Amino acid sequence: MRRLRISQSLQAAKKSDGMDLMSSLPEPTMLSKSLASALPDSVIFPHDTTAFKQSMNSYWAQQECEVIPACVVRPRNVQQLCTAVTIIKHEYDERGKKAGGVKAEGLFAIRSGGHSPVSGAASIEAGVVIDLSLFCEVIPSEDGSSVAIGAGAKWMDVSKVLDEKGLAVIGGRNSAVGVQTGGLSFFSPRFGLVCSNILSYEVVLASGSIITASAITDPDLWRALKGGSNNFGIVTRFTACSFPSTKIWSGFLYVPAFQAAKVLAAFHEFLNRADLGESSTVYDDHAAGPIACFSYIQKLNVQAIAVNLVYTKSPENKKKWPACWRTSSFPSLWRFWSTCKVRTLTSATDEMNALNPPGRRQVFATTTIKNDPATLAGTHAAYCDAIALLRRVNVKGLVWTLVLQPLLPDWVHKGDANPLGLDDCTHEALVVVSFTVNWDESQNDEFVKTTTRRTVEQIDAVAAANKTGHRYRYLNYCAEWQRPFQGYGKENWRFLQGVSRRYDPEGLFQRGCVGGFKLDIVDVEA
Repeated sequence: MRRLRISQSLQAAKKSDGMDLMSSLPEPTMLSKSLASALPDSVIFPHDTTAFKQSMNSYWAQQECEVIPACVVRPRNVQQLCTAVTIIKHEYDERGKKAGGVKAEGLFAIRSGGHSPVSGAASIEAGVVIDLSLFCEVIPSEDGSSVAIGAGAKWMDVSKVLDEKGLAVIGGRNSAVGVQTGGLSFFSPRFGLVCSNILSYEVVLASGSIITASAITDPDLWRALKGGSNNFGIVTRFTACSFPSTKIWSGFLYVPAFQAAKVLAAFHEFLNRADLGESSTVYDDHAAGPIACFSYIQKLNVQAIAVNLVYTKSPENKKKWPACWRTSSFPSLWRFWSTCKVRTLTSATDEMNALNPPGRRQVFATTTIKNDPATLAGTHAAYCDAIALLRRVNVKGLVWTLVLQPLLPDWVHKGDANPLGLDDCTHEALVVVSFTVNWDESQNDEFVKTTTRRTVEQIDAVAAANKTGHRYRYLNYCAEWQRPFQGYGKENWRFLQGVSRRYDPEGLFQRGCVGGFKLDIVDVEA
């Protein structure tokens, strides 16, 4: 069943009158023909069945596989990408002239890792998809202090290279996710957010030119890229800080649902301990997590809990839990089993990926609350209320998961400045609340999305009543209806808008590029 819909799309033209199999696929557009003429070895059309199907199947979420573009441009180097952007920009300008100055909307999309569940995030119906998968280099510096990473790489590509060299970067926790410079990492307690540890970005601008943004050159763009999404250009390479790292201790505790109250209490206690920096309870900044996942599996009509614990230094006694976790409330939880052990970083991120593999329909949504026991309980209650609704509808293959993970004040003040608007996070631990939901059939899309949205809104109402909400919304977990830049605060939002105007004055990446979250200039000024 995996990737069934794309196969159906590519075969739908086979009719009873013997009409050619390709007859119902999108016709090449003038723009796609221009791109193919300039880059004949780098453009894939739907009639290139094998290559095109392989390209479509590289998305993580099934919804993205079902959006059929006019062509896929897979540049082999940054010069080819510049050529593609120049051609697209020319088309964008010409359409604007014909429309009396109204800028063209929706010409192209950009795909790096292709892991977003938002339909259209990295795909476009009958438009151009720029596929960065060949920008996948991972090149450590000679002194081991930095790593150049292609924007088409996935975190597994990075960790496999660095494991062999005894190095790591502040990077993603899921091996199959494309390299994003967003927020949370196993190493955030030591070094801060991922985006705050990027030394430079190589970027192709709307003009077709290449620049390298860093703290020294184009510092405003460098800062804006630390959370500003695809509103400025196409990033082709990141240079990230790296540091010595050996094996880590990590794994999951699998806990029965009746332990939910104890899991929430242990979660709150550990975050409170970390926030206070209580040395008497042996907290240290090698401890990452806990990440508490509450799942309802409709096919089995069961609920279960998985708690991820990580310690980013190999403990002296590999048979014992690290002291910071051993002295927490987690060891006393009754559990089915534990996978905690000493392992490579690649192994730890592979375990994360195995919990939610590709090929299924997906939706995310998120909010942020303070580490308050009543609000945590209300969040879990909202998750349970939704299960009662979901049970009434036969959503084939549904897995409904609530995830709680910490965002501590100490983390957001480490590393370089960013525009995320978390500077006011100084006294209380925050909890990033997210839903990751997957199911099998498109007929249930709207019901699942609506249920997810209503549940998040219920949690926001609980937090508002308790005065324990926070404006921040982690962009990588946002649903298509959410507006993460509002959570950055007006000053940061306007800063991002100004940088976008400066580097993309005609708005190619605001209007011509679909996907991502846009800066909504009119609303900002209002």
